[in-house]
Amino acid sequence: MRSGTLALADAPQTEQLGATLAEALRPGDVVALSGPLGAGKTTFARGVLGALGLSGEAPSPSYSLVIAYEPPDVRLPLWHVDLYRIEEPQEIEELGLDDARSDTALLIEWPERMGDRLWGDALRLSLEPEPTGGRRLTWIIPEAWDGRWPLPQS
Repeated sequence: MRSGTLALADAPQTEQLGATLAEALRPGDVVALSGPLGAGKTTFARGVLGALGLSGEAPSPSYSLVIAYEPPDVRLPLWHVDLYRIEEPQEIEELGLDDARSDTALLIEWPERMGDRLWGDALRLSLEPEPTGGRRLTWIIPEAWDGRWPLPQS
């Protein structure tokens, strides 16, 4: 696994990075987005969804937990998952994420709620707010993402 960091100046740059990542996404991929409230996870996800063809602003799945997007609304099936309200990792089984992975990309906010159930081949991204108003992105790239992560690897 490789890791690295990048400073993001603002929300538009965070959204643009999500759009860049969308070009590398394929069914079966898992992108795990960590960070505190207000760090930019949903902004990043909106960039991914916009680049996949979604018109309009994607809502946050905070209350519904999962919002499924399918063609023709997006170029590939994607589930936007928000696990913030999950209290026990066992509750995640009811969401059907394992089954969805067979033909759908998963974009998961608050993946730490999964405990050890997060797949080892997930691209792990963490956003942290900076005092300047920007964000710091940290990534951990598993082998499954080698050659596909759209940023220089360090």
